[in-house]
Amino acid sequence: MKARSCYVWKLVFLVVVVAALLSVCSAKNAGGSGMRSNFYFRTCRQAETIVRQLTWREAQKNPSLGAQILRVHYHDCFVRGCDASILLDTVGSTPSEKDARPNLTLLGFDLIDEIKTAVEEVCPGVVSCADILALSARDAVSFPFRRPLWPVFTGRRDGRVSLASEANSTNLPSPFSNFTTLSQLFDSKGLNLDDLVALSGAHTLGRAHCGAFLRRLNFTGNNDIDPTLDLTYAAFLKTQCPTPVNSSTTVEMDPQSSLRFDTSYYSAVARKKGLFQSDAALLADPASAKTVRKFQNEWFFFSQFSKSMVKMGAIDVLTGSNGEIRRQCRIVN
Repeated sequence: MKARSCYVWKLVFLVVVVAALLSVCSAKNAGGSGMRSNFYFRTCRQAETIVRQLTWREAQKNPSLGAQILRVHYHDCFVRGCDASILLDTVGSTPSEKDARPNLTLLGFDLIDEIKTAVEEVCPGVVSCADILALSARDAVSFPFRRPLWPVFTGRRDGRVSLASEANSTNLPSPFSNFTTLSQLFDSKGLNLDDLVALSGAHTLGRAHCGAFLRRLNFTGNNDIDPTLDLTYAAFLKTQCPTPVNSSTTVEMDPQSSLRFDTSYYSAVARKKGLFQSDAALLADPASAKTVRKFQNEWFFFSQFSKSMVKMGAIDVLTGSNGEIRRQCRIVN
């Protein structure tokens, strides 16, 4: 049985490698002109090794790191593109993205700071915070596999603008979104239905606060359950989030599998056990529902997730002479 499992994962890895090669074209189609593999080969050859080593060291201590850094990367790319604007602290009276309500529970900023400091010591003024975040997100999720699950093309530069007002439901996917809202948002970012369903698979990692799904347990205000939610699962969620709700209480987004990057999320969604309304929304469209079923096969999911991450990582990137290379990720130069 163990030998068969090893064989299966070798095949999965082969699929991911092939998908990585195909993703080069995806990056170009998504507007990733100016980025390439090993962008820092001549200017800071150690950069990607430093990112991986520090990320893996932290992941060894913190099994939740993959979910945390991946979420920061998502929230960065969907607002102003992948320009590390999510990392900027508020200066003065205008709050930055980091202080927007959807971002208040984000974690992992200290690790990005640590990596940036280490890279700056070796190659000052060369490696962008945006690239460090993209690389660290990949490495954190990939740590249990000890191999990269998707390629990261580098050459991004850092943005100088970060506004909390832009980190809203028109730019960031919301756990309360219906299928139409999600598909329109992803389309506006150059992402298609396969990307929407594949990137939703990131919910196989991490935990969520009760407030992100509580309305599904009192759907119309009469203590009734969202009809798209499994009743047994709803009863369980009520035990985890009793009234009055403790704001610090969290629940696994993928029941009993929130620390493993796998396909169990899609099995849960298919059984009406997706935690968020946005998860349940994937079953509202026939093509999306078909893709949910397809992604229960790990070969299909891993290969598509790789391609979709490349496309997402190329959203509205700053390259060439645009933007800057920040000396510190929390402040502009």
